[in-house]
Amino acid sequence: MPQEPEEERGRRSSPGLDERITGALVGAAVGDALGGPVEGYSPDQISERHGGRVHGIVGPWHGDAWRTARPLAPYHKGDGHVTDDTLMTHALIRVYARVRDHLDAYAVADHLVPDLMTNPRWVPELETETLPLHRLFLAEKWLVARLAHGHVDPREAGVGNIVNCGAAMYMAPVGLVNAANPAAAYAEALDVAGAHQSSYGREAAGVLAAAVAAATAPGATPDSVVTACLSLAKDGTREAIEKVCEVAAGHRDFESALRPLRAAVAPYDTVGPDYRAPSLGARRPSRLHAIEELPVALGMLLVSGGDYRHAVLGAVNYGRDCDSIATMAGALAGALGSPVPDDWAKTVAEASRLDLWEPARTLAEVTREVFQQDVHRRRAHERAFADLGGAACSD
Repeated sequence: MPQEPEEERGRRSSPGLDERITGALVGAAVGDALGGPVEGYSPDQISERHGGRVHGIVGPWHGDAWRTARPLAPYHKGDGHVTDDTLMTHALIRVYARVRDHLDAYAVADHLVPDLMTNPRWVPELETETLPLHRLFLAEKWLVARLAHGHVDPREAGVGNIVNCGAAMYMAPVGLVNAANPAAAYAEALDVAGAHQSSYGREAAGVLAAAVAAATAPGATPDSVVTACLSLAKDGTREAIEKVCEVAAGHRDFESALRPLRAAVAPYDTVGPDYRAPSLGARRPSRLHAIEELPVALGMLLVSGGDYRHAVLGAVNYGRDCDSIATMAGALAGALGSPVPDDWAKTVAEASRLDLWEPARTLAEVTREVFQQDVHRRRAHERAFADLGGAACSD
């Protein structure tokens, strides 16, 4: 009996589209939930509060006083509750489910914003069913103010908002719909994010989507993901990724990498050393700067060798905006095919009262539909180009 070629065996054993989409989305949600209760603190503060590094799901920073303890009140961060990162990710998937094609800034205005404003959903951190709008940070409420009330051109609505990771944190679905096509993911995410962010916040959204798309490719590795990012990223975002990943390449354990990664990204981060007391230039547009979260997430992906648990725990124990860092690292490791721990996923799903797997099933279905439409559009273009006397396709 003839042997199956090694290349074919590799393809068959590699995680398929459904597995990678599920890994990315469940992985992002679980990372979000693990990072939420220690968001805003330093590695030393986290270690002191928890008697060492965080190794799984933990409770609120202030225990039972979470409803009133500042600065997090009234949000129940911890105990497996996802944050606005996951709520926005799932909201974007609902837009894909409605449009069933590539998205742009107008889709945000026509579908995402009305959903946030009018459809009550369970919000884990508030422990109630309410409009998602009521949970959003001011940088995300900007979408409603500008698009629903200000009637701004959706392609320009992000201008004037604080520049942060608000758009990048929920852009993984764009990368998944453009699976194995980082350049297309980058372009689509830049269009979508234009309704929400400008400057390096918008750029980070494009690069995160590209990273997720690159991670879904058969044979992808953390190195290939970073290479794809560097081929597309611009200005300070590119330089920050390059410098952080150079440092990350010298570490194989997140403990030793925590301070070096922060030192590498610090020159590009506008927030400054005290996360809760931002510098005067914090979150202002610039071609020289970058958000902190994306380069660090990529750095943790390299440090971990793509292992989900290691990458996410590194992101969580890094502190600062660690729910978003862990969301991104979790999406990337999950898209590469590294398994999300079942116990974490089940606990987060139960605690958050969310089906973490249904959005993945929906997006996988939409992704296949969009790909078929892309094929038809490409074929129509090829025929039209040939009729114009252009070179015929040789493939």
